[in-house]
Amino acid sequence: MIKRYNKLVRDRIPEIIESSGKTCTTEALSPEEYLRMLDVKLDEELAEYHKDQNIEELADLLEVIHAAAIAHQKRCITFGIMQA
Repeated sequence: MIKRYNKLVRDRIPEIIESSGKTCTTEALSPEEYLRMLDVKLDEELAEYHKDQNIEELADLLEVIHAAAIAHQKRCITFGIMQA
């Protein structure tokens, strides 16, 4: 049975999966799709933090916020928007 995950991946997860003898397929997202997926991940991480009040979940939340800030900055530069 093929498992399908529509999630962002990080930390060389595809390489780790393939080194274990399994296969995976990934796709590059457009900037808009990437920001949308980051928003989904942000909601997920915030819910996990609210549930557990765990410092690791807070660290995950900060990592997603950082990625979103970088993605927004790149998007602004791409579209020629100046930020103060």
